Amino acid sequence: MKKIILLAALGILGLAACKTTVNKAPENVEKNLMKRADSVLALMSLDEKIGQLNQFSGDGELTGPVALRPDLLQSIRDGKVGSMLNINGAEYTRKIQKIAVEESRLKIPLIFGYDVIHGYKTIFPIPLGESASWDPEAVEKAAHIAATEAASAGQHWTFAPMVDIARDPRWGRIMEGSGEDPYLGSQLAVARIKGFQGTSLSDKTTILACAKHYAGYGNAQAGRDYYTTDISENSLREVYLPPFKAAAEAGVATFMSAFNDLNGIPATGNKDLIHDILKTEWAYKGMVVSDWGSISEMIAHGIATNKYEAGDLAFNAGVDMDMEGTVYLTEMKNLLKDDKITTAQIDESVRRILRLKFMLGLFDDPYRYSNPDYEKQTLLKPGFIDAARDAARKSFVLLKNDNQYLPLNPSVKSIALIGPASDAAADMIGNWSGRGEVKDVITLKSALETRLGAGKVLYARGAGFNDGDKAGFAEAIAAARRAEVIIAACGEAGMMSGESMSRADISIPGVQEDLIMELAKLGKPMILVLFNGRPLILTKIIGSVPAVLEAWIPGTMAGPALCDILFGEYNPSGKLPVTFPYALGQIPIFYNHKNSGRPGSQDKKFTSRYLDVPNDPLFPFGFGLSYTQFAYNNLNLNESSIIDDKPLEVRVDVKNTGTVAGTETVQLYIRDLVGSVTRPVKELKGFKKVLLKAGEVQTISFTVTKEDLSFYNSRNVWGTEPGKFTIFVGTNSQNTIEAGFELK
Repeated sequence: MKKIILLAALGILGLAACKTTVNKAPENVEKNLMKRADSVLALMSLDEKIGQLNQFSGDGELTGPVALRPDLLQSIRDGKVGSMLNINGAEYTRKIQKIAVEESRLKIPLIFGYDVIHGYKTIFPIPLGESASWDPEAVEKAAHIAATEAASAGQHWTFAPMVDIARDPRWGRIMEGSGEDPYLGSQLAVARIKGFQGTSLSDKTTILACAKHYAGYGNAQAGRDYYTTDISENSLREVYLPPFKAAAEAGVATFMSAFNDLNGIPATGNKDLIHDILKTEWAYKGMVVSDWGSISEMIAHGIATNKYEAGDLAFNAGVDMDMEGTVYLTEMKNLLKDDKITTAQIDESVRRILRLKFMLGLFDDPYRYSNPDYEKQTLLKPGFIDAARDAARKSFVLLKNDNQYLPLNPSVKSIALIGPASDAAADMIGNWSGRGEVKDVITLKSALETRLGAGKVLYARGAGFNDGDKAGFAEAIAAARRAEVIIAACGEAGMMSGESMSRADISIPGVQEDLIMELAKLGKPMILVLFNGRPLILTKIIGSVPAVLEAWIPGTMAGPALCDILFGEYNPSGKLPVTFPYALGQIPIFYNHKNSGRPGSQDKKFTSRYLDVPNDPLFPFGFGLSYTQFAYNNLNLNESSIIDDKPLEVRVDVKNTGTVAGTETVQLYIRDLVGSVTRPVKELKGFKKVLLKAGEVQTISFTVTKEDLSFYNSRNVWGTEPGKFTIFVGTNSQNTIEAGFELK
């Protein structure tokens, strides 16, 4: 009889799934959610509560060292698991969920999580590449398609978006985020969250999003993954936290703590970071999960002696769920017995987890995401494939186009396609490619042969991605001699960026640079198409190659998207979301740096400069060419000063001075000339994309408010200070026109 009563109670609580997103629920809805969660909580034993705080991996892809643990299926039956990751497919998730809801005492459903980073089955460009589109709507659409596919395969939760600001391209995980700028990063973080979560988490085309890695992970010293970070309070607040704050305000369902220590305290055990800022200051209502094993890794950090101490630090910091660590499972009772933690704390963390399960509608129907027929109908839909192609071509950045070699003439007689990326399907989807499969990828070689005919494409691999073998050079050069045009497809292998993929030398690897230089000596029209997950040092070869197209890791539709650009059917419009260094020794290099008392000058000795290279990067933040040209004129401010809360209107005329239509991303930057703390030389505060016909002029307007001028002052208080400012508007962070105003 007791078992029947429990089931009835759970069933009544789950009748209606909540149509809202985390942190944004109306008061009455929030109260109902809490009432439901508390009703389940009241039925749970201490062991079952602790069980909800644990996440275990299945037998799919592993993203860390596997912890030794009891038999997994029995743990689910015993109520010792609240969530699982790496359980894939509608049929498989249904099988595991059935154990939880039919064989455990309280029948509480599991949440299934997976790294859906840039697509589930249909693979989009890597996030850094998507960010080069500067197109929040396109980014949101890609995330929604990824969520739709993942949800159809039984997933409830993605460990994305990664919103870490990254300014060191040696760090492998730079590929997973939006680059170096907190404003652009915040805009795209919100877009991805909206794409994943939609307007209702009960919609079966949505999944829980996760803002990671909280916080400072992208500032890893020396660009080494998992390494230490040391960030001032001012930089933390103004550079590294804004995308996380934007994520919380956008209603992101979960946060993930970071591997790194931050100013001496590992992020997973950092109470100031999680409890004080996230959960208290920002009033975040969602759930915080550790990264894989990051709780027990605090022992190696040297801040905890054992799992007991590590669990104490993490739980009191505010980490609700332990990913693949077993720390909470083994240590929670002892911590409670020793008064290190309280029952109320445990209840609060369990409540946050149960709340999400209700929002997903899992108590109403635990199998709603596990329908094999629906999964088959959903994956790789034609519309999804078309969207992946569109996202890829929007992400490409034209870095150089001397002699207007691009676009190619459609009647070109022959193309020599040279390089290791020419026909490398696996490298087109790269790292964190979900359940993407090589068989679904269309490479550049395949797309060119389809478009021109195989006889017109003279293919030679030439070299590998990262070896010293030049044996293929002769074949490649012979093919190039016979061709009208050379396309060199070079760069990094798909798995040379991502987690644990840091590189000390970020030039094009192996002997590819030598191959490129040999091809350039032929003096033929030549296009270098770059495939990479990070900015590369291109200084050695850039002067010898007339045209360079940055393609990143472009995804399932790599080849067709590239052909659209190469043959002029789509005008490139991508802009760099991250600086490309001139030399390795400049790193970290980013556009919104501070000035020194002796600003750099190549002509003056006692200034902040290098003896051997310029201070400027090879390609600045926001850079990207088009097949047309744009001119900026008539920058106008409606007032010379901002008084009270009246906004400032900024207008500029942008003209397409070329002969074809093109899309320009108009960028607005602001500089605060004098502050109580030193201010960056420029800060991105707005951007707008505009499609202009040949010869067309449009007036683009921006609104600047006092909020855009606010910063953390010398007392670490957010607000404005009166003074003079400069507005910059232009095509990238360096090429701008400017005007001044005053805040009174």
